[in-house]
Amino acid sequence: MGEVKHLCLVRFKEGVVVEDVLKGMTDLVAQMDMVKSFEWGQDVLNQEMLTQGFTHVFSLTFASADDLTTYMGHDKHAAFAATFMAALEKVVVIDFPVVIAKPPPSA
Repeated sequence: MGEVKHLCLVRFKEGVVVEDVLKGMTDLVAQMDMVKSFEWGQDVLNQEMLTQGFTHVFSLTFASADDLTTYMGHDKHAAFAATFMAALEKVVVIDFPVVIAKPPPSA
């Protein structure tokens, strides 16, 4: 199957200090060797009709579905997930195999 992405679209609860959540997520993935890469971002266009209120995205890449499964079942992930979920008003999570339609340019 190849690489797998774990994608989370989120809307934080009012009053949540997003920077604290980002630090916690960054610290978590730094400890997890099965996480190949971690990216996050915040919506820049604010098109409520299209975003449905979601403001941030978190993307983790794994070498395999087995690595994702290991990450999801890890005690450190479970501990952080409880804190993370408590900070969210709503979330959508999807896990999918990576299909490269346009590769990045060669360096």
